Amino acid sequence: QVQLVESGGGLVQAGDSLRLSCLASGRTFSRYAMGWFRQAPGKERSFVGAINWSGSSTDYADSVKGRFTISRDNAKNTVYLQMNSLKPEDTAVYYCAAHRLSSLTPRGGYDYWGQGTQVTVSS
Repeated sequence: QVQLVESGGGLVQAGDSLRLSCLASGRTFSRYAMGWFRQAPGKERSFVGAINWSGSSTDYADSVKGRFTISRDNAKNTVYLQMNSLKPEDTAVYYCAAHRLSSLTPRGGYDYWGQGTQVTVSS
C-alpha cells in the first residue's frame, strides 16, 4: 500500500513557474514508477508525465514537453513536477500516481493515486 500526498499548487500568472511535490508513504517508494496527471474542469483526467524508479527515464505529454520536468528523490520518497512557462490551459487539479512496473514510464494503469492539488494559471 502506498499513500500519496501532493502539495505546491496555487494561483499563478501566465509565464510563471511552479513546482509540485508528491510525498509517498512507506519504504518501497523506489519500487514504483511515478506519474503526474491532471484534470481540468469538465474534462477527463489526462497524462502529464512519468518517471521510472531510478529517474533514468521520463516521458511527457506533447502539451507539456519542454516546459515541465519530472524528477524524484528516492531518499525523500518524493517526486516533483517542475512547471515552467505556465499557460492558462494548464489550469487543472494535478494528481500524482504510483505504478508497480517500476522500470517503465507508463501512461496508464496506475495502482495508487493522491488526492490532487489545484493549479490555477491566470492570463
